[in-house]
Amino acid sequence: MSTIKLEKIMQGPLETEDAQLRIEMPEKKLPVGQHPFQLTVADNSGNKSLPVTVLVVVLDTKAPTAVLVARNLEGQASNKIPFGQGFILDGSKSTDIGGGEIVRYSWRLLQE
Repeated sequence: MSTIKLEKIMQGPLETEDAQLRIEMPEKKLPVGQHPFQLTVADNSGNKSLPVTVLVVVLDTKAPTAVLVARNLEGQASNKIPFGQGFILDGSKSTDIGGGEIVRYSWRLLQE
């Protein structure tokens, strides 16, 4: 089995004498979505096969992490707001380490 980094196969066609190719992604990652990979093979007489394709689907399987900070109207982090003044709820530090991106924020006031 040959082992390469994702960047190597992204540079163009890659030839090996091994029937298996392990692709590692220590730095660059395949984004969430569908990615077609193609293989052709050649025999010892120089005859080449027709290409075949497999569709690798990268899934986002990890839930995002919500981070919520209360800020005063000057943008300073504070959950102590003077009576009658507005404030900011800031979810901008929320993250999705699963490869996706946060596209919606759902806000709610919990009643006691």
